[in-house]
Amino acid sequence: MKLFIFLFCFSVVSAFSIQEETILLDRANTLYKEGRYAQAILLYRKAGSRGADPIAVSFNTGNCFFQTEKYPEAAAAYRKAVNFSKGAFAPALFNLASVYFRLKLFPESIATYHRALTLEPNNGSGWLFLGEAYARTGDKVGTVRALEKAYDLDSIDISVAYQLAEAHIALQDFDRAIILIRKAYSRHPEEVDFLVYLGDVYRLQKDFESSASAYREALSIRPEDVNLLYKLADVLAEGNQEYMAMDVLTQALLIKPSFSDAAIFLGNLAFDTKWWDRAETAYEQAAKYKNPEAAYGFKNLAYEASLKQNNEEALKLLKKALQFYPEDLTIQAEILNFEE
Repeated sequence: MKLFIFLFCFSVVSAFSIQEETILLDRANTLYKEGRYAQAILLYRKAGSRGADPIAVSFNTGNCFFQTEKYPEAAAAYRKAVNFSKGAFAPALFNLASVYFRLKLFPESIATYHRALTLEPNNGSGWLFLGEAYARTGDKVGTVRALEKAYDLDSIDISVAYQLAEAHIALQDFDRAIILIRKAYSRHPEEVDFLVYLGDVYRLQKDFESSASAYREALSIRPEDVNLLYKLADVLAEGNQEYMAMDVLTQALLIKPSFSDAAIFLGNLAFDTKWWDRAETAYEQAAKYKNPEAAYGFKNLAYEASLKQNNEEALKLLKKALQFYPEDLTIQAEILNFEE
C-alpha cells in the first residue's frame, strides 16, 4: 500500500519557537531523507517537546517507523496524528489504513480508508487500495464498488481497467468485464494485451469461438508471438478443433523451433488423433531441446505399436528415445524387454 511520505513542518507562534522548532524539524527531515530514521525520530520527538505542531511530529514519526517496517509503532504514531487533527488530516488516515493492511487487519484498514475517502473522495489511489483491502476479506461486492469509484475518477488508467475487469470476473459478471475490456482497448489500441485478456475471458465462459477470434485479432498485430499462438492452439483444441490447433502449433514451431512445450502439445494432439508419424516428429523435436515429457511421448508411441504386435516399430521408437535420454532406466528396461 502506498504512503503519503511527504514531511510536514507547520509554523508555530512565537519568533523564538519558530526558529528552534524549524531548525529541529529541518534537521529531522534531512535525516529522514538520508535514511537515518532512528535519529530522525529522536529529533521529531525533541521538536514536539519544544512545542512543534503535534500533527506534523506524529505523522513524520509514523513515516520513520514505516520505513523501518515497525508497523505497530507506525500505526500508533499515525493514530496520534489523526487524533490531534480530530480526524481531519487525510494523509494520516490513508497511511494508517495502509499500515493496518500490512498488519493484515483488513476490517480496520477498510474502515480507515472509508474515513479518509470521506475527506478526499477524489483520491483514486485510495479507492484502489480500498478495493484491495476488500479483496483480502473475500468481499467481492465491496471490491467492485471501490474499484468502480476508482474507474469513475480515472477510466483512462489501464491498470484500473484491468483490476475492475478482474473484480467483475470474480463475480461471474463476464458481460460487464468484456464491455470494460473493449472500451479500454478502444482507448488504448496500442495495448494488444487487452485482446489477449479478452480471449481469456471468453474462454472462461467456454465461448471458444469468440476466444479464438480475440486471439486471432491480437495475432494480426503480433503475428510472431509464439505464446499467443500456443494460447490459440489450446483454445482450438478445447473447442474440438484439433487439426486446426496442430496447424497453429506448427506455425509457432517454425517461428521458434526451441519452443519444446509447443512440440509436446503438438505431439500429444497428433497422438490423440492417431497421427503416429506426426506425433513422433513432434516428440523428437521436443527431445532435441531436452524436454522430459518427450520421453513419455516416445514410450506411449512404443506401447501403441506393441498393441498392434509391431514390436520392431516399438523397439525403434524406444531406441530413438534412448538417444536423447541415455540415462533413463525405464527406457533401457523396456528395450531389454523387447529384445528378450
